[in-house]
Amino acid sequence: MTNRPNIRPIAAHQRPSRQQTLEAVETLIRWAGDDPAREGLIGTPERVVKSYEEFFAGYRIDPMELLERTFEEVEGYDEMVLLRDIRFESHCEHHMAPIIGRAHVGYLPKNRVVGISKLARVVEAYAHRLQIQEKMTAQIANTIQEVLKPKGVAVVIEATHQCMTTRGVHKPGTTMVTSRMLGLFRSNASTRREFLALTGHPTQGSGAH
Repeated sequence: MTNRPNIRPIAAHQRPSRQQTLEAVETLIRWAGDDPAREGLIGTPERVVKSYEEFFAGYRIDPMELLERTFEEVEGYDEMVLLRDIRFESHCEHHMAPIIGRAHVGYLPKNRVVGISKLARVVEAYAHRLQIQEKMTAQIANTIQEVLKPKGVAVVIEATHQCMTTRGVHKPGTTMVTSRMLGLFRSNASTRREFLALTGHPTQGSGAH
């Protein structure tokens, strides 16, 4: 994996061993007040570690590489490409609580387009890391802009944060919305309005930049 901005996984030699990780989970179980040797908990450390491998698989993926294969035979198509309602699960970097939401990703191609599944994979790559929603929104948009170099990129994310709904202020049903507009989506109000209308946000402003 190349050393690019926003992609800074720690080196392999710095990561704890699997055995150390299993022992860490056992420590947390004991700290919570239970016995990791109890019948119902015997396999829990292994299950937790396997879950973490899935939750944080994004550290092993280079989102820029996902976008490197593009298509230039588009018959001059230069209108908006939009992928809506990309469901994702992430984890808050402050409490490691789940963030569950959906992303809308659009861009205005200049000379090339990318397979739509790659847009969803870029979302997943950043979601499967410890995150804050604002940073994740910017990372997705900036990566698409840097690799595809389109006329503009727009990303809107709406999500529920379990660190807010299950602890702290306990406000279930609360949704956070963030946006990142680049290129024509930022400079052209009608282009921005079209994107927001297509994603179900007709009255939303330009949001976070």
